Amino acid sequence: MSKQVLLNVSLAVHDGKLNEFQGIAREMVEASRKKPGTLGYEFYMSSDGKRCQLVETYVDADAVLAHFAGAAVQQGVPRMLTTVNVTGFHVYGDPGPRARQVMSGFGAEVFTYWHGLGREQNA
Repeated sequence: MSKQVLLNVSLAVHDGKLNEFQGIAREMVEASRKKPGTLGYEFYMSSDGKRCQLVETYVDADAVLAHFAGAAVQQGVPRMLTTVNVTGFHVYGDPGPRARQVMSGFGAEVFTYWHGLGREQNA
């Protein structure tokens, strides 16, 4: 059973805010890069620039909490929310009770691990 936690946050970009959103997202990626438990922090944009998927991958629940206490969340998220609406939030794996409580404020739905296959990618 994997201890990894994945977050998939669906975002709708406000009209006229794409450039501002992209600048904030770049800053959030750089802040997340400094967190050793953060395995991935990736933004995927629709071709029309109106919708975005933020896919985050953490080694475990402790890494999720460390991320939530860091600059990407504490400083970046409030700024980002002036440019987007959260339209969906899915969590895959057990984020732990503290992170679950924080994410519930954004309407997160948690899917606990059931069964599957995961492989490590060699660099």
